[in-house]
Amino acid sequence: MEARFVEALPDGPGWQFEPKWDGFRCLAFKQGDEVELQSKSGKPLARYFPEVAAAIAGLPVDRVVLDGELLIPVGPTLSFEALQMRLHPAESRIRKLSTETPARLMLFDCLWSPEAGALVERPLCERRTALEAFYDDHCSETLRLSPLTEERAVAQSWLAAAGGALDGVIAKRRDEAYQPGERAMLKVKRLRTADCVVGGFRYASKKREVGSLLLGLYDDAGLLHHVGFTSAIAATDRPALTERLEALIEAPGFTGDAPGGPSRWSTERSAEWQPLRPELVAEVRYDHVTGRRFRHGTGFLRWRPDKAPRQCTMEQLGEEARPAIVETALSEAEAAR
Repeated sequence: MEARFVEALPDGPGWQFEPKWDGFRCLAFKQGDEVELQSKSGKPLARYFPEVAAAIAGLPVDRVVLDGELLIPVGPTLSFEALQMRLHPAESRIRKLSTETPARLMLFDCLWSPEAGALVERPLCERRTALEAFYDDHCSETLRLSPLTEERAVAQSWLAAAGGALDGVIAKRRDEAYQPGERAMLKVKRLRTADCVVGGFRYASKKREVGSLLLGLYDDAGLLHHVGFTSAIAATDRPALTERLEALIEAPGFTGDAPGGPSRWSTERSAEWQPLRPELVAEVRYDHVTGRRFRHGTGFLRWRPDKAPRQCTMEQLGEEARPAIVETALSEAEAAR
């Protein structure tokens, strides 16, 4: 079951709110001695998270199906980069990382429990009761229970703390069944703005016209670091903007962290980028920061000719803090209760 984006938390009775965790969605299946971890797209994950697969295999039950999020806490926040590092072909590397940065499975739904049996067609309130009963019997360092609230004000406070460790808030109807493949949940994200230096750009894949702007922010040492991109440029503005950008092409563009090379999904053309003199400042809207980078593409709002590039600093992003709700959900005390 998936979620669709909405701009605000729903009001009225019958809603359940949960943190939207910054991790990999994961369905965990146990049938006898067989264990499967499955991504949202149906791909197997057990090979990449052997410590979680082992925790599921060790459960003293014959059958269970759980829905949750794979997370890796690192320092004061959750690390999406540490999750991505697991998707590595070398088994020895995966084993090493599973010990150094062990993952957690944050549980928020139960589709089959030993006591209640099949729960997919049962309402969320009953599935949650089954999940809490299962967790009370089988909580561990690896398996955690996602908090919930029925109070919109509490959920709003979670949303206000979203950023470094939380990706937003999920709203679910307590009287609805589990709906596989449907966007039957609601997700709300905290949207913020930042003024960024345009340190480079990429051409569109099929024409010599700007496709995306590469964004940068200065650190305390005066280095300009690549922090993300925006491709939300109106088609009518692209020809003139391309001319403007081409007149500013000049290496190095970024003096700190620079845009990476091609990935397995990118073409040679899409991986190339043009460095710019740091003269243009754009205000963009973003929803989430991790590792001093925007996790997703940003929305272009406006140009800021009144803003000096050197004023565009990392301080705008704030600290990647772990909100109290994350502390509670990940604490050893909670796991041992």
